[in-house]
Amino acid sequence: MIGTLYGLGVGPGDPELLTVKAFRKLKESPVIAYPKKRKGSKSYAQRIIDVYVNPSEKEMLGLVFPMTKDPVILEREWSNTVEAVWEKLREGKDVAFVTEGDPLLYSTFIHMMNLMKERYPEVLIQTVPGISSINGAASRLGIALAEGDDHVAIIPARDDYETMKKAIVENDCVIFIKVAKVIDLMLRILRELDLLDRASVVTKVTSDEEIVWNVQELERAELEYLTLMVVRK
Repeated sequence: MIGTLYGLGVGPGDPELLTVKAFRKLKESPVIAYPKKRKGSKSYAQRIIDVYVNPSEKEMLGLVFPMTKDPVILEREWSNTVEAVWEKLREGKDVAFVTEGDPLLYSTFIHMMNLMKERYPEVLIQTVPGISSINGAASRLGIALAEGDDHVAIIPARDDYETMKKAIVENDCVIFIKVAKVIDLMLRILRELDLLDRASVVTKVTSDEEIVWNVQELERAELEYLTLMVVRK
């Protein structure tokens, strides 16, 4: 029997936001796969599940995901990662792959799932939904994302003035993820639209490292990758 690959959403940061089903799968699965940092420090997803998983009782499969756009490196590293998971699955072991947020919303698991389906279509793949950082931010900031016929957009922020401005103009609420690298551009757009007071920015929401920023003081700020912006008109 080939094991099942589970994509477990473990929430935005607070371990208490793990679902009951994700908790059960963590307990039942003999192998826990998680993103691993090259420098040895614990990844965000790994720290979320720390309170629930005893490494001495599980096979902990740390996977390094390349942070590069080089196609040769990407293909090589992703091939290694998929094969490492397949090795466990073909031994008949279920593998729980943990990812912050939800496994099917801008998650590393999506690429893992697609490659596994392509190479080993016989593998059964199941996902367990998780609370995303978007939901976590709405709760933490006390912002209703949508009401009635409101339009909501989730946009990966990028260095494209017209596209970012259009997203804000055309929607009642926009959640910009990956906003750290273009924060100055986003602030410029918000000032031009006179919406600076309608924006909120938060890093590592709900975690013990959470930072809710004063938007007025973010010019040229060095923000961490797990930072998002909510613009609610």
